[in-house]
Amino acid sequence: MIRTIIIDDERLARQELRNLLKQDSRIEVIDEASHADEAIAKIEEHKPDLIFLDIQMPGKNGFEMLEQMESTPEVIFVTAYDEYAIKAFEVSALDYILKPVPEDRLTDALNKAIAEIEDRKKHEDHEVESLSDEVLSDTDQVFVKDGDRCWFVTLKDIRLFESEGNYVRVYFEDNKPLILKSLNNLDKRLSDKSFFRANRKHIINLRWIDKMETWFNGGLLVILKDGKKIEISRRQAVKFKEMMSL
Repeated sequence: MIRTIIIDDERLARQELRNLLKQDSRIEVIDEASHADEAIAKIEEHKPDLIFLDIQMPGKNGFEMLEQMESTPEVIFVTAYDEYAIKAFEVSALDYILKPVPEDRLTDALNKAIAEIEDRKKHEDHEVESLSDEVLSDTDQVFVKDGDRCWFVTLKDIRLFESEGNYVRVYFEDNKPLILKSLNNLDKRLSDKSFFRANRKHIINLRWIDKMETWFNGGLLVILKDGKKIEISRRQAVKFKEMMSL
């Protein structure tokens, strides 16, 4: 059963979507939210597999809500506006459905979401079985395999982990291999003295930070020594400042 939350400021829109989802026995709607702050609290409480998210809402919009969160469930945008489609996929949304919601489009989106979630759960279960609880230090070496290429890499030489769906791209030297891991499980194994979860898509190596700038909505922009720019979400920026202050 896939557990989901509907997030939309319009009560009738939430009810319409709930009624459509009732027709699919694979889906359980566990809660609703009418704005971003309420949604964040309910996501943290219930930890759903999937959220249906409107974009234009009072206060924070859907994109700003995602930026504020450290990690999120899978996302399907449901909106009346078609101009945000490209941005939606840039934040790794599974699908983008225009209102009023056609039943066939919703079915297609659900099939995609369920396949993605089930695949991720199997992968995460395997990771839990295969990984110990030991936190790795930055002097530990890790084995990285991408296709036919393999590396033994010391963690201090990895400057960035970047989530791409069920995969993570690992940045070290001139290499950027893609590995079948979840960012959440990597985060549990990495020492917080060396690595920091900047946002839902990135873990940065603190030793590779070159400079920082203030960013929109109270966030920070980190520039790594290789020139790559990573945004630290507002919520994580608070943690970052507390961690780095005397």
